[in-house]
Amino acid sequence: MVHRREVDGEAIVLGNHGALWGNAMTWFDHETGSVWSQPLGLAVAGPLRGTTLELLPSTLTEWGDWRATHPDSLAMDAPSQDSGFDLETMSIVVEIGNDSMAVPVPSLRQTSVANIVVDDAPVAVVIEEDSDNWVVFSRQLSDRVVELREENGRLVEVDGPGQWDLILGLPEDADDETLAHLPGFTAFQNDYETFFPLGRFWQPDGPPIPVN
Repeated sequence: MVHRREVDGEAIVLGNHGALWGNAMTWFDHETGSVWSQPLGLAVAGPLRGTTLELLPSTLTEWGDWRATHPDSLAMDAPSQDSGFDLETMSIVVEIGNDSMAVPVPSLRQTSVANIVVDDAPVAVVIEEDSDNWVVFSRQLSDRVVELREENGRLVEVDGPGQWDLILGLPEDADDETLAHLPGFTAFQNDYETFFPLGRFWQPDGPPIPVN
């Protein structure tokens, strides 16, 4: 997940606090020493307690795929190692307003696309077959709301002519609109239930299942 590290128009510098809150990572900011919940982007202790950072749209994709369409992008060159997290054990979470929904990755694999509604906003959660590339799009276009499905590695409008790139959201028809990216992030089921007790879990067949 990606947050805008800005408070009252001023950029702050964040570091790993080293402790867990709700079994999830916490940060501290160098300016005030406030402690922040990483899943919520919320200051939970210190002078900035109660302040929330803006969650920004982000995409999980391969560097080669990204660079092919964004050739001027820069990448951080830093030591790294393979992640110990398995995407198949997680959900992709969409939070809008006071509403949220978690889309379990194993369930999403069955359809590649979850057409959901979060806080009255039409949303599509999409995952690429045989990869961990996923993205969240708005299904609201200027002239219609679209329902989407995957077909031959593309996003195709159900009952309509639209077709888009599965991950980038770029239209096949130059006269159509690009699908707008929305913020989303991954979470383990227990962590989602902890931080979003009023949330819901999407399922391919049937209505969403409330956390409680």
